[in-house]
Amino acid sequence: MSHQLEYSVGDYVVYPAHGVGRIAGIETHRLGEMEVELYSINFDKERMTLKVPTSKAKKAGLRKLSSKDRIKTAMETLKGRSRVRRTMWSRRAQEYEAKINSGDPVSIAEVVRDLHRSSDQPEQSYSERQIYQAALERLSRELAAVEKIDEMRATERLEQVLTKAA
Repeated sequence: MSHQLEYSVGDYVVYPAHGVGRIAGIETHRLGEMEVELYSINFDKERMTLKVPTSKAKKAGLRKLSSKDRIKTAMETLKGRSRVRRTMWSRRAQEYEAKINSGDPVSIAEVVRDLHRSSDQPEQSYSERQIYQAALERLSRELAAVEKIDEMRATERLEQVLTKAA
C-alpha cells in the first residue's frame, strides 16, 4: 500500500461520534484475499480504541483538529443569545445529540450555549444536564488539544465565557 496517508502516528484527530482521539498506529489486516489498512485511534477518556480503514476515514468523518479560527468562532458562539425552540424536549434532545455527533465545534458550542444555566436560572432536567455535560466535554477536549492546555483549563475557559455572556 503505497498511497499517501492523511494522518501519521501521534496526530490528534476528531471522529464525529467520539470526539478527539490520537492516531496510535497504522495497521494492515488481512481479510481473506484482501489487505486492509487501518488507523488505530485511541480515545483515552473512553479507554477505547477505534480501527478505521484508511480508505474510508474521510467518508467516516475523520478530520484534523479544528483551526484556531474555527475554535474562535465556537467561542464567539458561546457568547451569543441562547436559542431555545419551543418544541418538545424529545425532539430538541435529538437535535442536540445530532449537533454533538456532527463533531463540528461550532454546532457543539450552540448546544453548550443553549443548555447553559447560570445560577439564577431554573434547574435543568437530568437529560438536559447529561447533554450539556457531553457537549461541554467534547468542546473542551478539542479546545484543549488545539490550545495545547489540559482539559480542566479548557473547561474553565469555556465556563468563564459562558458566565460572562449570561
